[in-house]
Amino acid sequence: MNKWFGILAFLFVLAIGTSFQAQALTFDHLPKNQTSKQWSVQVGKADHTQHSVKPKKGVYDTYSFKVKNIGMNVDSVTVQAFRNEPNSKTKFALVSGEASEVMLKQTSQEFKFSVFPLAVKATELEIVVTWKEKGVDRALRETFVFKQQKF
Repeated sequence: MNKWFGILAFLFVLAIGTSFQAQALTFDHLPKNQTSKQWSVQVGKADHTQHSVKPKKGVYDTYSFKVKNIGMNVDSVTVQAFRNEPNSKTKFALVSGEASEVMLKQTSQEFKFSVFPLAVKATELEIVVTWKEKGVDRALRETFVFKQQKF
């Protein structure tokens, strides 16, 4: 009886132990692309340099993103990036302000942000591109949302 109890207890611990694997949020494959008539947005691996932010295990991973003008010539382009926070409607800026004002006036021009940290607890990366058409004062905006997968 004790032998069977020991075997069952061992199997139970083995079954429970394998279900407590570490889970991290990560993109299932990189690069990830989204396109519209005007823009191509690609999220990829970070292009680390000696002075760039390095990933911190369990806190944040690092990525890069590229925005390319594939449509008509435009004016006043701004690129912003945000991440979500679980259990909150608030999104936190990763790229905004003066750093987000880019010169993508002509077709085939691109803006690349080489390294940015993305919290492991975040499940979405939102890249917002705002611009004006040549000769028109009203701004246009497109939002590209990249979702992370749990592993």
